[in-house]
Amino acid sequence: MSLSTSLTPPVPSTAAGELHPSAVLDGSGDPALPSTSSPVGRHVLAELGGIAPAVLDDVDRLRSDLAAALTESGAQVRQIVTERFEPQGATVVAVLAESHASIHTWPEHGGMHVDVFTCGESADPVAAVRRLAERVGATDTALQVVDRGGAPRTITEPIAAGLTRRWELGRVHHVAHTGFQKVVVADTAHGVTLFCDDERQSTEHTQLTYHEALFWPGALLARKLERVLIVGSSEGVASELAVAAGATRVDHVDIDTEAVRICAEHLPYGYTPESLAAAERGAGPVHLTYGDGRRFVLDSTEQWDLILVDLPDERPDEPEAQINRLYEESFVQACADRLTAGGVLVFQAGSPAVWRDATLRSAWQRFHTVFGATGGRGVYIGCEEHEWAFLAGVREHMADPGEVAATRLAQMPARPELWDEVSLRHRLVAPLSLRRTTG
Repeated sequence: MSLSTSLTPPVPSTAAGELHPSAVLDGSGDPALPSTSSPVGRHVLAELGGIAPAVLDDVDRLRSDLAAALTESGAQVRQIVTERFEPQGATVVAVLAESHASIHTWPEHGGMHVDVFTCGESADPVAAVRRLAERVGATDTALQVVDRGGAPRTITEPIAAGLTRRWELGRVHHVAHTGFQKVVVADTAHGVTLFCDDERQSTEHTQLTYHEALFWPGALLARKLERVLIVGSSEGVASELAVAAGATRVDHVDIDTEAVRICAEHLPYGYTPESLAAAERGAGPVHLTYGDGRRFVLDSTEQWDLILVDLPDERPDEPEAQINRLYEESFVQACADRLTAGGVLVFQAGSPAVWRDATLRSAWQRFHTVFGATGGRGVYIGCEEHEWAFLAGVREHMADPGEVAATRLAQMPARPELWDEVSLRHRLVAPLSLRRTTG
């Protein structure tokens, strides 16, 4: 999945994601990659509890204990500033050769907050916090360690309001700010993984689960499969599936040239650099156009047997987000108008999980409106991976899409690995909650 609409390239953020280095400007005005040879440090944030109030109000002791803990942990203390507050409480800040440390005390609560950041390998900030805890007699110690600098070590992915998922990264293959989005390719527990703007887009272990659900049901519902249009889907897997299924012409449109080329270079699935170069030249069945997918559809007079729109989720909580324009009813209608007789439109439609299915419900209503007007219908496409669902739109009456797809499977020149006749009949039935919304 990738962007495929006209966007104003964003200014790199200084807070692009937790524990994730943002792009910076290299002086030429172009985004520069975070350097793996840049200063690397560890930032320890700790809360110490169960400390005697008298200790927490004694700035001289706090100064001495902090200096000793830092020195014993390998840090070089250059100067320390203290401040005692009325009626109680203190702040102690140490300037280190390696960076800094600070403590802030609340005697009335018996605790302190501690912050130790060191660069390089000579000082151990975790040891410094633990030695300080021993010296002040803390009975409770809670700390977290943030790695800073160099290649990213974790990515925190937003899932829903108040909910995130944290990915631990192994080898980082590539980090870039393309001018449209931040792209990271790294090893995770799911194999080589593509992240765009801190959102997991595809992984080595699950990419076939995702892409077969995106492609195969729609391909089987189409009356014929000669011409295919793909909007987004920067990895190139959908293009390859279309060719394997017999398409003689695949038009692939994506606005982010750099992202597509990064995928080809670093992902072990989808385009290779060689097949991408051929697609860019149009030397074969796949013809890749770098541009605004929405504009491509609106300006086109051509028709396709299958249109796949594979983008990041729409953002209902961000009404001004330009990605939302590709989820509007007017764009769904424009795509439907570009289908051949018997053609099928497929959209990535979000998650069917009941606590985050708002985008799926909205898309279901749009497909019902657009395709119901022609006597057709929206068709739900479920997936083995519960986080994803897709919608297909057929322009003609189809009482049992699962049976149609299952019957046509035997006629195809290739077969999916994760779908058979039984799964087609089962997964093309919409959840009752969706069916109730449209009668």
